[in-house]
Amino acid sequence: MQNLVKKIGSWLFLIGILIAIVAGIIVGARWYDDGNLYIASLIAVLGFVVGILSFFAMGSITKDRIPTFLLGALIILMIGATAQYWDSWAFTSSNSDLIFFFQQLTGYLAFFALPAAGLLAIRAIWDAGKTEDIEKVIPKIPE
Repeated sequence: MQNLVKKIGSWLFLIGILIAIVAGIIVGARWYDDGNLYIASLIAVLGFVVGILSFFAMGSITKDRIPTFLLGALIILMIGATAQYWDSWAFTSSNSDLIFFFQQLTGYLAFFALPAAGLLAIRAIWDAGKTEDIEKVIPKIPE
């Protein structure tokens, strides 16, 4: 049963990343303008499910990969957060379509990574601060 859940978690991770990239390209290229909220909500829900599965060591992000995932999610989030200021830079004002494209692409990737990163950050903080006394009271989270 656990192997099936891990396989489902891996596929959900891959599907979430692919949907985020494809949606970012389609919306960023201005081929589709309606329904951004629905796409972002779907991607965020997939990210949340991936985060829950990985939180309980049943997903594709193992304990060894959590720091790498968190670092990557932080970088994507920072790029997405600063992308809104790219329009104000003088040397990029003539490339507004390119700026919009990268804003959408990084935005959709951030929508996927943010829920999973939040849950895994909580897990990392818990793992860093737990002691044997705490594990006697609260059951151990699987690794």
